[in-house]
Amino acid sequence: MDKIMSTRMDESVIQHIGMLARRLGTSKKAVMENAVRFYSEKIEAEQGVDVLSHTFGSWQRDESTAETVKLIKDATRKSQERYRR
Repeated sequence: MDKIMSTRMDESVIQHIGMLARRLGTSKKAVMENAVRFYSEKIEAEQGVDVLSHTFGSWQRDESTAETVKLIKDATRKSQERYRR
């Protein structure tokens, strides 16, 4: 699912995106997506940055999956009980 992103850009950059899209026979959206992908790959290669290794760590937890699910269910149950009173 695509999301909407709004940003202010220099007018010359916007015109350049439009020219590239026409020259390549593609959409401005595709030009922007490809540009970000290529830039990201370039930076990762130059700096040895692995985006996945940085993001996977955010999901590491001390408790087991079962404990995490139990904590979430307990919190949801408490929230629902609060509105029943």
